[in-house]
Amino acid sequence: MEMGENQTSITEFILLGFRLGPRLQMLLFGIFSLCYAFTLLGNGAILGLIALDSRLHTPMYFFLSHLALIDIAYACNTVPQMLVNLLNPAKPISFAGCITQTFLFLTFAHTECLLLVVMSCDRYVAICHPLRYSAIMSWRVCSTLTVTSWVLGVLLALVHIVLLLPLPFCGPQTVNHFFCEIIAILKLACADTHINEMTVLAGAVSVLVGPFSSIVISYVQILYAILRIHSVKGHQKAFSTCSSHLCVVGLFYGTAIILYVGPRYGNPQEQKKYLLLFHSLFNPMLNPLIYSLRNKEVKAALNRVLAKETTS
Repeated sequence: MEMGENQTSITEFILLGFRLGPRLQMLLFGIFSLCYAFTLLGNGAILGLIALDSRLHTPMYFFLSHLALIDIAYACNTVPQMLVNLLNPAKPISFAGCITQTFLFLTFAHTECLLLVVMSCDRYVAICHPLRYSAIMSWRVCSTLTVTSWVLGVLLALVHIVLLLPLPFCGPQTVNHFFCEIIAILKLACADTHINEMTVLAGAVSVLVGPFSSIVISYVQILYAILRIHSVKGHQKAFSTCSSHLCVVGLFYGTAIILYVGPRYGNPQEQKKYLLLFHSLFNPMLNPLIYSLRNKEVKAALNRVLAKETTS
């Protein structure tokens, strides 16, 4: 499509990924392939356990199943393209494919932010209002909260895409990233992207600061409620129900906040690339491990399923 006498629009991009030697790229291909397989297996196992064991049909595990779905989707959206690029660095991605990847990444990132808030609210009700828990966290409420998280995630991502699509791209076509990250794409536009960049920053602040503040407030209330429990067993049970969620929150928001607050020294763009790699590959792989290793109910469910398989 012509844009002027000497300019033509870009129809495909080349992702630069990790600019390393061939041997290192093959090593990374092997490591990332294993991580990808573990991510799919781990989160798939969590989904399978929740579906098969009726004792896990509770609000907490309903939200956890959606978190596992997001983690699978996160990995499937970015990792296959990254693996292709490690084997064939010159292989391009179409403009439509690139925009779709950007949209999906933003959708999953926003939805996970909101879902982690919903999960903290669930823990707050479970510990601070245990007698009213089943009445407050009814299936209707749980479904509404989950659907709202997904819908808001999609709508927030659409705002960025609607602002991105009208921009002209006339070269260069190389994206300095391992996937179509929105800031890396905006740098290639041959037009003023100030509004887009401000929208990205405003979106990042709104989905990080607001939800994170809500989670902190929830856990302050939870801590206050736990301190009022007199029995040691009660303390341990209350902490065990929250520790897994706190670890996941720490991983997600820790990497996300570092991404936007720093780094400021050396080569910030390259450092942020590796932080995003951790965010989109290692976080989804670690989440099921955190929930299975630190959760007695998940381990008990796994033992029951394995016992059934052995007896059958």
